[in-house]
Parts: sequence; structure tokens; C-alpha cells
Amino acid sequence: VLAQSAPANPSVAVQHRDLDLRTEAGAKSLDRRIWRAVVEVCGTASDFDLKGKNDIRQCRTDTRALASRQAELAIADAAGSQVIQISSIRN
Repeated sequence: VLAQSAPANPSVAVQHRDLDLRTEAGAKSLDRRIWRAVVEVCGTASDFDLKGKNDIRQCRTDTRALASRQAELAIADAAGSQVIQISSIRN
């Protein structure tokens, strides 16, 4: 069996051009998309791997904070870029 290593910094593009970020509903939809991307790029760990679980939890916290700053900028400038790039901050 060959093991495959994950990319050093996986990333997912979160599209939002279909959302009206000037509305609360649009901002909430963007937040849900960001959370799904954060979960995807940070991965998962076995329930028996406590260190791995803690690493994933920290990755999600840090990655979401970074992504949220990008989202705030996109919301503030609703006519700006229509893509937010989500990348894991883990090495």
C-alpha cells in the first residue's frame, strides 16, 4: 500500500460572484461557503488521534480567522474580486 502525502498548503477557491454581499443573506451564505472550505483544507483526524484532533481544531481556527478577514474586505467592497482563496496555514 502506498501512502500519499497531502499538499503542504492545500487551498480551495470560494466563489461569491453569485452572492449579493451587501445583504445579510449574502454574507451568511459566504460564511457557510468559507466554513466548508476551511473544513476541506484542514482535513480530519481519527477520533483516536488526540494530537491530530487538536491540530485540526487549531488549523480550522487560524484558517477561518484569515479567511474571515478576506471576506470582510470582499463585503466592504462588494464590487471587488469575486473569489476568495482559502489555504491551510499548516506547514
